[in-house]
Amino acid sequence: MERYVKKLLEFYGTHKRMPSYSELMSLTGYRTKSAVHYFLEKLIEEGIVGKDRTGRLIPGRLYGEIKVLGLVEAGFPSAAEEELVDTMSLDEFLIGNKEASYILRVKGDSMIDAGIHEGDMVIVERSDQAKDGQIVIAEVDGEWTIKYFRKRGGTVFLEPANKKFKPIYPAAELKIAAVVKAVIRKY
Repeated sequence: MERYVKKLLEFYGTHKRMPSYSELMSLTGYRTKSAVHYFLEKLIEEGIVGKDRTGRLIPGRLYGEIKVLGLVEAGFPSAAEEELVDTMSLDEFLIGNKEASYILRVKGDSMIDAGIHEGDMVIVERSDQAKDGQIVIAEVDGEWTIKYFRKRGGTVFLEPANKKFKPIYPAAELKIAAVVKAVIRKY
């Protein structure tokens, strides 16, 4: 079973989607869709994969859990010992609602003071509502952007996190599409 999970992980990494039943037959060597179905039920029970509300396969804990070994001082250096504190799944930590979540790659530098840089990826959760101060993905007057959502009295606008940019006040329409939940940066 472990080698099949590894193949599933490789497929997901390459194609950025879960395989179809036919593709799973090729990956696993099973000859029937019913055998693949039985295999998937075991993976679902273990939380490795899941299904969305439409019945499509979605990743579960494909990457498993990693160790949480303690704290590191971001101020003055201090003595530290490696101590296994816990384990955690990054999926569970970063994604609250899998069915409503997706990832976008950031282009531009209007949010650098919020720690969001060009090339970063943001995990967002679909929502047409936002609270003042949340970072959102919004369509303003027909164009898409990532900015702070601001509400001052009866005025709604989008605020960048870079002094080089000015706030955006919609001329006609502002639609919130998603709220940013996490930023991913790979070094």
